[in-house]
Formats: sequence, structure tokens, C-alpha cells
Amino acid sequence: MARVAGQHIRYGQIDKEYGMKLAFTPPEDDGPVWMVNFMHYKTEAAYEDGSRGLTGRQADDLYMPTEVLQAIGAEVPFYGDVVMQLDPNPPRWDRIGVVRYPTRRSFVEMQSRPDFRELVVHKHAGMESTIITGCRPFAIAEGMRPDPSTWSSLEHAPTVDDGPVTVIHMMKFAPGGLADGMAKYQEKAGQLVKKYGGGPVAMFEVEGTIMGDGREWDQVRFVSYPSLRAFFAMV
Repeated sequence: MARVAGQHIRYGQIDKEYGMKLAFTPPEDDGPVWMVNFMHYKTEAAYEDGSRGLTGRQADDLYMPTEVLQAIGAEVPFYGDVVMQLDPNPPRWDRIGVVRYPTRRSFVEMQSRPDFRELVVHKHAGMESTIITGCRPFAIAEGMRPDPSTWSSLEHAPTVDDGPVTVIHMMKFAPGGLADGMAKYQEKAGQLVKKYGGGPVAMFEVEGTIMGDGREWDQVRFVSYPSLRAFFAMV
């Protein structure tokens, strides 16, 4: 358990070393950071004052700090509910969101803003567990991005009941795995993904995990498909 901005944090371990990097990167070396958030909610939100009656998801909806993010120049390029998780291990993630902060320091300074602290009590009440990784994007290979303008002509075209879906991969490589086995896999898998209309829309290198469960990560990849049917046909 940790303590941040006057609140007990029971839903993750804070990496103090990475926190120091976020806070004290020299301005000339600082720049945008993408915080990728994996969220698992409590069945019932538990407030420190004993308030009850909300689900964890409802508490997180109350937390959503849209105006705070706008005030510091941050933005939310991705936010979505998890409809299926192929990893059988807990936790079972409920939502995934990405927030782009203009600098690492802006993320740290946000924690002490009064308007943010008023809202974050809802996050503390509703969250069961979370992983928050600080990331930087890397280039997607030429021609690999999906082209939604072609999806309507595909065998597994999006429908009202089965629309576009984004598959998110959280990765930790074995020693040398990225240059060896992963490279071979990517060559073949990339051809299949493209065949079914899919493709990567965002690729991130993980520079640190500010909150998590003690595991370390190397990359987070977002790959979009025309439909779940297309994804499973590819699989």
C-alpha cells in the first residue's frame, strides 16, 4: 500500500524510481509521455468516508478529469471498455485508456492540483487494481496501418452488432526475444493481420511502470480489426 496526495493507494505498487524520473527529468530532456492505463474495478466502490451505493465503474466515471487534463495540455487519444480478454490470468481488465501528457513533469504536478485531488477520491474508491505505464511511441512500418475505407468490402466487414475492435498487447520479451523469435513471428503475423483488414494503430516502448503489480513491460501495441470475426478468423 502506498500514499499519494493524501490518499491511501491499495490498488497498485508505485515505482518510486520511475516516479523520480518523471519528476526530475531536466526540462531540456523532457517531452511528451503517453500513460497507458489498464483498469480493473471493484464490484462496489468503497469511499474512505464510508459512502456506498456506486459500482467501481460508476466511481471511475465520476473521476474522469477531463477539464484538468485540458488545463495542463493533456489529451485522451484512446479510451475503451474491454469486451474480451484472451489472457486467462487475473486481473480481468474492465477498461483501458491512454492519456498523452505534454511532459513527464506535467503528469507529476497534476497530482497536487486541488481540482484533481477533488476528483481522484473517486478513482481510489472504485479501483481494484491497475497498471499504468509511461510510454513513448515508435514508428509503424510503412503500409502496415489498417485502411478502414476498405473494410466494407471484406468478408468479415464491420456490422452493427460486430463493429471495429482494437486488440491490445502488453509485452515483456525474453532476453534477445525481440530480435529473434519475435521478429520471425512479426513477419508472418503481419501478413495475416493485413489479410483480414487489421493493422497496428499505435506502438509504444515502455520507459517505466509508475503503478502496477511488480512486473516489468517492454512494449504496448494497439492493433485494430474490422470486427471480432475478422480477428478470430485471423487467429
